[in-house]
Amino acid sequence: MARKYVVSVLAVLALGAGGAAFAQVPANIAKAVADPSRPAEQSARDAARHPGEVLALAGVKTGDTVVDFIMGGGYFTRILSGAVGPKGTVYAYQPAEFIKFKAKYGEDQASTVAALPNAKALNGPMVGLDLPDNLDVVITVQNYHDMHLKPFPADTAAKVDAEIFKSLKPGGVFLVVDHAAAAGSGLAAPDTLHRIDVEAVKKEVEAAGFKLEAQSPLLANATDPHTASVFDPAIRGKTDQFILKFRKPS
Repeated sequence: MARKYVVSVLAVLALGAGGAAFAQVPANIAKAVADPSRPAEQSARDAARHPGEVLALAGVKTGDTVVDFIMGGGYFTRILSGAVGPKGTVYAYQPAEFIKFKAKYGEDQASTVAALPNAKALNGPMVGLDLPDNLDVVITVQNYHDMHLKPFPADTAAKVDAEIFKSLKPGGVFLVVDHAAAAGSGLAAPDTLHRIDVEAVKKEVEAAGFKLEAQSPLLANATDPHTASVFDPAIRGKTDQFILKFRKPS
């Protein structure tokens, strides 16, 4: 493994361990992050978002089949494309409900997928989600809480978690990154603050059959009071975020 593509980072606080564990960003991921073809406005956000460390925790490998679940502007879709390489596949999922709400979601999906030969667009409805089978990894970044927005039925997250569980291979990984709400707030914050209580996420995802394997403090921010919307200029881009790694039992 080329040394210039290996970065030693504090990536994950292992469950049950008393201290921090160190992980490495493997060559395939580091090279994808460093790809000069990435849009400059996306690369500029790397220092805050730590994409290499996030995808290293997910264990994304060359040749994998992955889903960027609720892909947004395609920030992680592009990095995943490079990380899995030409023999891998990235499904860029943008919910039909989002595209109907704002046309730019569809435009961003189309332009991102057009630029990536190993990417495929998925844009079916989140209510009634149908993912491809035999997936290696599913990631969702800053969007898990969206399944608890008022326009969606109350059981949307439970049904989506079950579909992701079904679609992953045994041993497959579901990585969830989101804005943290106040501890103990449950599902009170998603629709108003676009945040969610980490314990509520753990409870829901584990109910689908997943096992929580690790939780990372990489994106934590102790100065975030958890009381403002993530779109508030005072906190935007500086929110306290959690990273949860779930695995489908083998």
